[in-house]
Amino acid sequence: MLILAASISTFAQTWKSDKAHSQLKFDITHMGLSTVSGSFNDFEATVTASKSDFSDAKFELTAQTTSINTGIGQRDDHLRSADFFDAANNATITFKSTSLTKVSEGKYKLAGEMKLHGVTKPVTLDLWYRGTAENPMSKKPTAGFRVTGSIKRSDFGIGTKFPAAMLGEEVAIFADGEFVKQ
Repeated sequence: MLILAASISTFAQTWKSDKAHSQLKFDITHMGLSTVSGSFNDFEATVTASKSDFSDAKFELTAQTTSINTGIGQRDDHLRSADFFDAANNATITFKSTSLTKVSEGKYKLAGEMKLHGVTKPVTLDLWYRGTAENPMSKKPTAGFRVTGSIKRSDFGIGTKFPAAMLGEEVAIFADGEFVKQ
């Protein structure tokens, strides 16, 4: 049994996000009138898989809460405060996958545990495996993924002083990027 486990892990490949070609974004409504978009500029993601179609992939992501960027410095500072992310006490947002279920060719349901604002909750997101190609510059195999979905900010205790009429309850998540085989 030990030999079988060792041989399976031998075939697993690790892929790391290419920072220059990856992004982690979000949208939330403000007063029901507009959408505020933002991103986390400092994050790392890893995919581990043994199958070429990534159907057995495990995903992990860590984002630094201090790297939040909505394009408005004063708003970003407020989002880092205890009113929202409390970055001083909750330096990271993490996601670790627990399962991957194929929906159709290249499309999956990605389930996992998200830790945000000190709260860990299960979330399910949509994953699109966009394919793999050799990067013409680095000559390394590169895979593309897009993850979309939403979470409820109240599930994680984010912005509890702000009612849904002021700040939307649903936060849309968009992660898109290239991953380089290590």
